[in-house]
Amino acid sequence: MDHRFIRNRLGIYKPNTEIAKGDHNSNSRMKLDGPLTAAAVLVPLVLHDEGITALFTQRTKRMTKHSGQISFPGGHVDDVDINAEATALRETEEEVGIDRAHIEIIGRLDCYVIRTGFLVTPVVGLLKPPFNITPDDHEVDEVFEVPLHFLMDPKNHERHSRELNGQNREYYAMPYKDRYIWGATAGMLVNLHDILNAPAEINA
Repeated sequence: MDHRFIRNRLGIYKPNTEIAKGDHNSNSRMKLDGPLTAAAVLVPLVLHDEGITALFTQRTKRMTKHSGQISFPGGHVDDVDINAEATALRETEEEVGIDRAHIEIIGRLDCYVIRTGFLVTPVVGLLKPPFNITPDDHEVDEVFEVPLHFLMDPKNHERHSRELNGQNREYYAMPYKDRYIWGATAGMLVNLHDILNAPAEINA
């Protein structure tokens, strides 16, 4: 799988705007913490000569939402943002310091509902090194990358569960070395896998 294939597949994919994917797909009794807030994340695919990786952030424990978790750069939509792509690019600049000039937006995944009350639009972008990374130390503890071939291998799409607020919650997880990629981030990666591996006529 190379970047040309990914660009072509996402270029013709039409996200489902009527039904969002999300935590509720695996948890029929899930209750949201509140009304849905529009948000967007960048799914950054880094084009190294030796292969493609996905870039993630490890959030600081000081954050009030999703503290300490592994996520994609992103956040809620601001009034200054004209669309989800603008939100994803702005948040990426603010969180990890990657200038938008290094990012080629190639498409969107299906919107994703998160239990904590966010409706997230995942925007996929290609990044060609070199580029500078300067994390915001209030929001981000670390920025790291994982090979895309690992993330796109269904054998690594594990189903885990834990008790949350007195209810058992199931979710996707993709443990990689000492990293625990799970929840919405893993769910979006499963969505990316499904799009890239769907029959061509489904993408059209």
